[in-house]
Amino acid sequence: MDWVPIVFVVFKALVLVTGMYYAIKWHYDQGKKGKLTERGAVLRASGKVVAIFMLSLLILGGFTYVLVSVAGLDMGWPWW
Repeated sequence: MDWVPIVFVVFKALVLVTGMYYAIKWHYDQGKKGKLTERGAVLRASGKVVAIFMLSLLILGGFTYVLVSVAGLDMGWPWW
């Protein structure tokens, strides 16, 4: 049996569980503070997150396109 997938799945599970724990803890602590944020601040923050996500998606797509082109793979549509 290959040990690599087992190690990677266990590592991924540990990272995700740790991240979820700290995310829930952070939100719980923020709720206990009673700190109220303005609606505009929340909208600006969510807009920044969306912009960063779209930019990273565009960069990743461009990198993938260049990598596939350099490798000489067929990038045509299957139905054309």
